[in-house]
Amino acid sequence: MKDILYTAMCLHHALPFRGKAAVGYIPDDGVVGLSKLPRLVQFYADNFTLQEIITSRVADAIQEVLHPKGAMVVLYASEHQCMSVRGIKDTHARTVTSAVRGVFRTNDAGCKDEFLQLIRL
Repeated sequence: MKDILYTAMCLHHALPFRGKAAVGYIPDDGVVGLSKLPRLVQFYADNFTLQEIITSRVADAIQEVLHPKGAMVVLYASEHQCMSVRGIKDTHARTVTSAVRGVFRTNDAGCKDEFLQLIRL
Protein backbone atom coordinates (compact mmCIF):
# COMPACT_ATOMS: atom_id res chain seq x y z
CA MET A 1 0.00 0.00 0.00
CA LYS A 2 1.37 3.43 -0.83
CA ASP A 3 0.46 7.08 -0.36
CA ILE A 4 -0.62 6.61 3.26
CA LEU A 5 -0.80 10.16 4.61
CA TYR A 6 0.65 10.88 8.03
CA THR A 7 1.40 13.88 10.25
CA ALA A 8 3.62 13.71 13.31
CA MET A 9 5.29 16.09 15.72
CA CYS A 10 9.07 16.35 15.69
CA LEU A 11 10.58 15.12 18.93
CA HIS A 12 13.41 17.64 18.71
CA HIS A 13 11.59 20.83 17.71
CA ALA A 14 7.91 20.30 18.59
CA LEU A 15 6.93 21.20 15.03
CA PRO A 16 4.91 19.04 12.64
CA PHE A 17 6.22 17.00 9.78
CA ARG A 18 4.03 15.31 7.21
CA GLY A 19 4.30 13.06 4.25
CA LYS A 20 3.34 9.70 2.82
CA ALA A 21 4.18 6.12 3.70
CA ALA A 22 4.43 2.93 1.68
CA VAL A 23 4.02 -0.36 3.54
CA GLY A 24 4.45 -3.84 2.13
CA TYR A 25 4.79 -7.34 3.46
CA ILE A 26 4.89 -10.86 2.08
CA PRO A 27 2.47 -12.97 4.09
CA ASP A 28 3.33 -16.40 5.34
CA ASP A 29 0.02 -17.75 6.65
CA GLY A 30 -2.37 -14.83 6.81
CA VAL A 31 -3.08 -11.29 5.75
CA VAL A 32 -4.42 -8.20 7.47
CA GLY A 33 -7.22 -5.92 6.31
CA LEU A 34 -6.06 -2.97 4.23
CA SER A 35 -7.29 -0.38 6.71
CA LYS A 36 -4.91 -1.76 9.33
CA LEU A 37 -1.80 -0.53 7.49
CA PRO A 38 -2.72 3.19 7.54
CA ARG A 39 -3.90 2.78 11.14
CA LEU A 40 -0.53 1.31 12.07
CA VAL A 41 1.34 4.22 10.46
CA GLN A 42 -0.87 6.77 12.18
CA PHE A 43 -0.58 4.96 15.51
CA TYR A 44 3.20 5.41 15.52
CA ALA A 45 3.00 8.93 14.05
CA ASP A 46 0.57 10.09 16.70
CA ASN A 47 3.22 11.12 19.24
CA PHE A 48 6.27 13.33 19.49
CA THR A 49 8.63 11.20 17.45
CA LEU A 50 11.14 11.04 14.61
CA GLN A 51 10.56 9.85 11.07
CA GLU A 52 13.16 7.11 11.52
CA ILE A 53 11.35 5.81 14.62
CA ILE A 54 7.97 5.61 12.85
CA THR A 55 9.54 3.75 9.95
CA SER A 56 11.25 1.15 12.15
CA ARG A 57 8.33 0.65 14.50
CA VAL A 58 5.85 0.02 11.70
CA ALA A 59 8.14 -2.61 10.13
CA ASP A 60 8.83 -4.22 13.52
CA ALA A 61 5.11 -4.36 14.41
CA ILE A 62 4.28 -6.08 11.12
CA GLN A 63 7.04 -8.64 11.73
CA GLU A 64 6.04 -9.27 15.35
CA VAL A 65 2.28 -9.56 14.81
CA LEU A 66 1.91 -11.11 11.35
CA HIS A 67 5.15 -13.12 11.16
CA PRO A 68 5.41 -12.52 7.40
CA LYS A 69 8.29 -13.64 5.24
CA GLY A 70 9.34 -10.00 5.12
CA ALA A 71 8.20 -6.42 5.52
CA MET A 72 9.30 -3.12 4.04
CA VAL A 73 8.29 0.40 5.01
CA VAL A 74 9.27 3.63 3.28
CA LEU A 75 8.31 7.05 4.65
CA TYR A 76 8.91 10.22 2.75
CA ALA A 77 8.19 13.54 4.33
CA SER A 78 7.28 16.35 1.99
CA GLU A 79 7.71 18.88 4.77
CA HIS A 80 9.56 19.00 8.07
CA GLN A 81 8.55 22.35 9.53
CA CYS A 82 11.70 22.35 11.64
CA MET A 83 13.46 22.93 8.29
CA SER A 84 10.87 24.99 6.46
CA VAL A 85 9.91 27.57 9.11
CA ARG A 86 13.16 27.85 11.06
CA GLY A 87 16.84 27.32 10.42
CA ILE A 88 17.61 26.80 6.73
CA LYS A 89 14.00 27.54 5.64
CA ASP A 90 14.18 24.95 2.88
CA THR A 91 10.67 24.13 1.66
CA HIS A 92 11.65 21.70 -1.11
CA ALA A 93 13.76 19.02 0.57
CA ARG A 94 12.12 15.62 1.05
CA THR A 95 13.29 13.24 3.73
CA VAL A 96 13.14 9.51 2.93
CA THR A 97 13.57 6.69 5.44
CA SER A 98 13.19 2.94 5.04
CA ALA A 99 13.03 -0.17 7.18
CA VAL A 100 13.65 -3.54 5.60
CA ARG A 101 12.95 -6.89 7.25
CA GLY A 102 13.09 -10.56 6.25
CA VAL A 103 13.22 -11.46 2.56
CA PHE A 104 13.19 -7.79 1.60
CA ARG A 105 16.56 -7.43 3.34
CA THR A 106 18.11 -10.29 1.40
CA ASN A 107 16.18 -9.27 -1.75
CA ASP A 108 15.16 -12.89 -2.34
CA ALA A 109 13.47 -13.18 -5.73
CA GLY A 110 13.99 -9.46 -6.26
CA CYS A 111 11.13 -8.56 -3.89
CA LYS A 112 12.85 -5.41 -2.60
CA ASP A 113 13.42 -4.19 -6.14
CA GLU A 114 9.81 -4.97 -7.05
CA PHE A 115 8.49 -3.12 -3.99
CA LEU A 116 10.56 -0.02 -4.81
CA GLN A 117 9.41 -0.13 -8.42
CA LEU A 118 5.77 -0.42 -7.36
CA ILE A 119 5.90 2.57 -5.03
CA ARG A 120 8.10 4.75 -7.28
CA LEU A 121 8.95 7.67 -5.12
